[in-house]
Amino acid sequence: MLKTILTGVTAYISTGLDYLVILMVIFGRVKHQDRWVVLIGDFLGTIVLVGSSLAIAFFLGFVPAPWLLGLLGLIPIYLGIKLWVQGDDDDQDAIAGKVSDPKSLIISVALITMATCGADNVGIYVPLFTTVAPSSIPLILLTFAVMVVIFWELGYRLACLPKVADVLEKQGRYITVAVYILIGLYIIWDNGTIQHLLQLG
Repeated sequence: MLKTILTGVTAYISTGLDYLVILMVIFGRVKHQDRWVVLIGDFLGTIVLVGSSLAIAFFLGFVPAPWLLGLLGLIPIYLGIKLWVQGDDDDQDAIAGKVSDPKSLIISVALITMATCGADNVGIYVPLFTTVAPSSIPLILLTFAVMVVIFWELGYRLACLPKVADVLEKQGRYITVAVYILIGLYIIWDNGTIQHLLQLG
């Protein structure tokens, strides 16, 4: 149980560090009383991303050999290397402009969540959902829900601390790269992919 929770926390953090900066940008443009609206939009965007990942993982689950599923670990590794080489491509000015209208705030936040986290989340979550035991998925989903609230609150608090926000913005990329690659290597190893390929050799 603890291992499942830690897996969910690690997966969410790896995809959410950059989004934490985005949340701070959003909170910098919305009124205090609208922060709950941001949470609703955050949940909507996350539900779409997690639901899509579950659907893809369901179909990939029909792959008979576990070591083949381990190859999905190459996706997080690729995302980590890509982030390391190319850097972030989130335009914070554009994001701030999208949330300036409170009337469409929920939809705007949901779309921003999907746009800024889409490829990363699916790239991490699909291998995760494909390789864990089906009985572990509800606990992972609950962990994700808790992490959404924690990051939402952190984003709001950090938006009030410019120095902390600046450090996170500068170092968050490298932390994310490391976690992406480690998750990918774990998925490959845990499914016996490396062991299988060594036996073939």
